[in-house]
Amino acid sequence: MPQIDYYEVLNVSRNASKDEISAAYRKLAMKYHPDRNPGDAEAVEQFKLCAAAYEILGNDEKRSIYDQYGHAGLDSAGGSTQFRDVNDIFGAFGDLFGSFFGGRGGYGGKTVTPGNDVRCNLTIDLHEAARGITKEIIFRRHETCQTCGGSGSRPGKPPERCPYCGGQGRITQSTGIFSIQTTCPKCRGAGMIITDPCSDCRGNGLIPQTVKREIKIPAGVDTGTRLRLQGEGEKSPDGGPPGDCYVFITVKEHPLFQRDGQHLICRVPIGYAQAALGAEIEIPTLDGQEKINIPPGTQNNDVITLRGRGMPVPRRNQFGDLLIQVYIEVPRKLKPEHRKVLKRLAELEGEHTLPERQNFFSKLSGFVKEFFGEKTDRADNG
Repeated sequence: MPQIDYYEVLNVSRNASKDEISAAYRKLAMKYHPDRNPGDAEAVEQFKLCAAAYEILGNDEKRSIYDQYGHAGLDSAGGSTQFRDVNDIFGAFGDLFGSFFGGRGGYGGKTVTPGNDVRCNLTIDLHEAARGITKEIIFRRHETCQTCGGSGSRPGKPPERCPYCGGQGRITQSTGIFSIQTTCPKCRGAGMIITDPCSDCRGNGLIPQTVKREIKIPAGVDTGTRLRLQGEGEKSPDGGPPGDCYVFITVKEHPLFQRDGQHLICRVPIGYAQAALGAEIEIPTLDGQEKINIPPGTQNNDVITLRGRGMPVPRRNQFGDLLIQVYIEVPRKLKPEHRKVLKRLAELEGEHTLPERQNFFSKLSGFVKEFFGEKTDRADNG
């Protein structure tokens, strides 16, 4: 690439703004574009030179190096770019051209679009989500019509070349110096038209089909997780890549476990005596029943944490916790012997007031005296 001044190449001043540089490059790129100069090797070289200038001056860091040290500074910093061909330029700056010359599809080429994505919903239970599982899913997408082979035309009656665009699929309109390519409105870019459509697919070339596939569900997924089956979506209408199938996961609610991210919460009822004296009780886990110790003096809604016994973190060797939240269940009906024991317990508690209760009633007494004591004295004196 000639070692000439990049500012001169784009015909801008050294204090030009980025917008001015972009506008200057776009103007020159359209002037020397290969589609507008077929067979002109000199125009191609100018096209590449303008792209090299814009690649430097359109980047703040590279422009700063170039302003201070010139081409030698770019070579030392590894910032100099050599475009091998015009397709490299389209890949780097195709957005600047819009659809005037086919965009990133390359000059003279046909832009293709990928097929549409499809959606599939899958419901699993908590144990399946915890361990991971392979599931069969069923979804619908359009497949090639076997009757017409995807042509959309009745067998024995092939499609005909579009007379409007001559089979190109695009039409070119010239307005001054600009040449604008648009999709042919007659054949919609196919280049062919169907005069006698297939009776099975009605000219679409595709028919809806039910598809079965297997998908591996990683351990630790939660409701709302989205998994992708690449290439299992709809076919492209113009030869591009197929779309994808997205599988949306729903994890059913569990009768015993409540999920909080990767943690599991299980509320377990215990009796008053178990809370006061301590006890060994059985609790559920993802691996089955297990015994744990309830320490003496356990209070209502206390939590016992079992580390690493919750849900796995997807694609990591980490696990949440299992949180056992105990609550004291008070019986609604008492047998005579239970009532007798509890009355005796109430008498003992009256004689030996519990610390928290004693603290509460002490505060209550102070509250009554502060807010009601003075008014009561005045009433008595009246």
